[in-house]
Amino acid sequence: MNPETEYREGLDELASNYKSILQLLGEDPEREGLQKTPMRVAKAMQVLTRGYDMDAHKVLTDALFREDYSQMVIVKDIDFFSLCEHHMLPFYGKAHVAYIPNGYITGLSKIARVVDIYSHRLQVQERMTQQIRECIEQTLHPLGVMVVVEARHMCMQMRGVEKQNSITTTSDFCGAFKQAKTRQEFMNLISHETL
Repeated sequence: MNPETEYREGLDELASNYKSILQLLGEDPEREGLQKTPMRVAKAMQVLTRGYDMDAHKVLTDALFREDYSQMVIVKDIDFFSLCEHHMLPFYGKAHVAYIPNGYITGLSKIARVVDIYSHRLQVQERMTQQIRECIEQTLHPLGVMVVVEARHMCMQMRGVEKQNSITTTSDFCGAFKQAKTRQEFMNLISHETL
């Protein structure tokens, strides 16, 4: 799906519902500034949730290469944006992903695509972290996988406790990363500024 030109089924119904929401909020959806808003929001929501139509496992297998490399591969500082499923407000940040190949590697950009696919769904950060790890583990069958996600949540900044500077960090790991030494190596490598 090209998010700028192709939209999923139900777009008109979604826009109609947003028009109703505007009315329920006390707005006049017919006033000049809001006339096109319901369709704009409907299109935006379809773009922001396009991950439901994508297969993260297929993304990894489309660029799967046999390679005799068994050291850590890290893709860090992967920017992402997602929507919290509790309030449908954005959370955003960076994901850091490492895996230790077991005979196969995948294209580096595919790791970032996996993050994009799971972040473009209604999410909680904890589940998104786990889904990224599980997808890489189940598809590549590596010796280990570790994922760390750092994010700011607008549902904490704009409403509720209104804490502007809080950052939530989640992690998930398996295989060789169960060893503290391997986890520490990963954490050291993602904490250093490079390039």
